[in-house]
Amino acid sequence: MMNLYESGLFFDEMLDGNQPKPHYQSFYHKLHAFSKEQLDEKYQQAQSSFLRQGITFTVYGAQGGTERTMPFDFVPIIIPYEQWKVIEAGMKQRVKALNYFLHDVYHEQSIIEDGLIPRQLIENNPYYYKEMLGVQVPIDNHIFLAGIDLVRDENGIYYVLEDNLRNPSGMSYVFQNRYVMKEVYPEFFSKHTIQSLDKQMAFMKKALLAHRPRCMKPDVEPKAVLLTAGMYNSAYYDHVFLAQQLNIQLVEGHDLVVHENKVFMKTIYGLEQIDIIYRRIDDDFLDPAVFREDSLLGVPHIMAAYEAGNIAILNAVGNGVADDKAMYAYVPDMIRYYLKEEPILNNVKTYHLNDSSQQAWALEHIRELVIKNVSASGGYDMLIGPHASEEEIAKFKEKILDNPYQYIAQPTIKLSRAPAFQDGRFYPCHVDLRVYVMKGEDIYVLPGGLSRVALKEGSLVVNSSQGGGAKDTWILKEESQHAKPSSRCTILDGKI
Repeated sequence: MMNLYESGLFFDEMLDGNQPKPHYQSFYHKLHAFSKEQLDEKYQQAQSSFLRQGITFTVYGAQGGTERTMPFDFVPIIIPYEQWKVIEAGMKQRVKALNYFLHDVYHEQSIIEDGLIPRQLIENNPYYYKEMLGVQVPIDNHIFLAGIDLVRDENGIYYVLEDNLRNPSGMSYVFQNRYVMKEVYPEFFSKHTIQSLDKQMAFMKKALLAHRPRCMKPDVEPKAVLLTAGMYNSAYYDHVFLAQQLNIQLVEGHDLVVHENKVFMKTIYGLEQIDIIYRRIDDDFLDPAVFREDSLLGVPHIMAAYEAGNIAILNAVGNGVADDKAMYAYVPDMIRYYLKEEPILNNVKTYHLNDSSQQAWALEHIRELVIKNVSASGGYDMLIGPHASEEEIAKFKEKILDNPYQYIAQPTIKLSRAPAFQDGRFYPCHVDLRVYVMKGEDIYVLPGGLSRVALKEGSLVVNSSQGGGAKDTWILKEESQHAKPSSRCTILDGKI
């Protein structure tokens, strides 16, 4: 096998210097059994598998067609059990606090009254919907599915980078990455005892069905559907996969109708009442009678049925106020306020650019910072200071001065790296991890999640729409750990 590389100044998931870390040794030795030709062949086989199954995403505005197969890299991210236990606990804590926050801002508003979060930050937020004030959502749960993004710095410490609480996508890729790994690289699994994904869809289905509307009879099994924007949506493959795995109908807005504040699905046998909608369209398009009049994707008057307690909509309407990048800075305070606990996982230091002193400091140090639009996602409207041109910096300074509420700044983290094999060679790429948390009566954390990789050499942007790809994520079972985690990834005071 070809040589890899020296880990250098970055924290490397697999290597310490040029040697594998203890939990990667078995994988590393298996890797050495392959020739370059065998690896090239397997790489092509893996890409073909994704293409055959139609595993694609859409890049809006791309030249030469928008449909792309998800780039896949076969070197997995392996996380020892002890580290994962802390991540899992941190995920549950965070989602619990964020759900309390969402319930609070649409009901009692005690966190505002007590002065922990500025009122204008919530009320001026474009994703804070007055229509949700006082609405009782099933089991008081606003977050059915969260996708929380983690990064590691040069010391191997995990930080939460972002909370995705509206319509987090990508869960289907977690399962397909594992499927392709087992199909193309079965040799890697022979000596690893990895937490299985097999029962996770059963947990998701249980969490889904827990959201029975409050007006529903207790002895009736709820009927659920997945509402999609249709085949031209960037995450359509995700929608199809989840509907199939959850064994629920995939519907579009025109398949549903509201009658007497109840929602019905059109079938060849007539109208069938629906109780739970796992919707994968944005709030603005959900109900043309309440939100955007020009929406052809939603269902007229569905909000009236929602407010009447005859339908559950998951995730709840108005969740965007909690995953806004400006609100992110307050999540540790939410954990302390609602749960009376210290955060298990830290945030990245965040500067609010509407604060004049923080803004002045950030503009002076803009070359060391990452500037983000609080409403944007997918790596758009973002400046990475160390890599930006004078022209780009001038443009962003102007944007910040024109609309300071719209931007935050964060230090540039030396994101951890892992080996990738592309174009016949190994090279280091920056990675992050999206962890999926499902909440019903209980909270389930999908073991592993979606490891995203910036396949463009030197890039810090892992989003698939910006040239990123994905890796399989292995969580080792407790009994399979014959070695302690590397000393460079220690657990201190309950934090990683």
